[in-house]
Amino acid sequence: MTTETNTEIARKTNDADTPEVSALNIYVMGKRYLVPAGLTIMAAIEYAGYQFVRSCGCRAGFCGACSTVYRKDDEQKLHFALACQTTVEDGMYLVQIPFVPAAKAKYMIEDLKAEENTILSLYPEIARCVSCNTCTKSCPQDIKVMMYIQNALRGDIAKAAELSFDCIQCGMCAMRCPADIKHYHVAQLARRLRGKYIDTLSKDLKKRVAEVEGGQYDKEIEELVGMSEEQLRGLYNKREIEAKKKKEGE
Repeated sequence: MTTETNTEIARKTNDADTPEVSALNIYVMGKRYLVPAGLTIMAAIEYAGYQFVRSCGCRAGFCGACSTVYRKDDEQKLHFALACQTTVEDGMYLVQIPFVPAAKAKYMIEDLKAEENTILSLYPEIARCVSCNTCTKSCPQDIKVMMYIQNALRGDIAKAAELSFDCIQCGMCAMRCPADIKHYHVAQLARRLRGKYIDTLSKDLKKRVAEVEGGQYDKEIEELVGMSEEQLRGLYNKREIEAKKKKEGE
């Protein structure tokens, strides 16, 4: 949800001269603004003079709080994205969706079993899936939403959890579904069931937890806490995985 707070800095095209920098026309809740090219949708809306009081989240592209729906000039297709990771395009008609209403089934995971009909019993609407794939097309994470719903319907909890692993709970799938399925709640239940009842406990994790609780890494943690931001960034960039990425990029 956004609120207009500073009309003096809002770059409305009908009130301001075109700036020298490359600029684009966008429409925020029906009003036209001129914003610099290269900004994310979130940054462009703020540039236009709006202040985010909700739906700003982590600003890194994975929390799902900044769901955005938009259309472009001369295009009928409705697009779905996250405002923090999508750059503005000329002629975007934008609206923010801070929350998609979808009632969640009430349950205690300890009272459930990972059985074939467990998910269906709590979310019977998955049986109404018509395989239109609208949910998948709406997902900003490119998750195969329809496929994990079909697996949940068939009782394959493990596969449903695997396919939905990257779900960020933005709710855009549920907003577009003609069968009124609450996809992201189904996905969350599948992952909870798999984590508690299907996947085996990791011996390495148990060992590492014991090491941490025993104070084996206290000295290293204290050193990290005492480092400056510059030192932390340098240490991060020296990781083996970063060197591998750099080599592959070359």
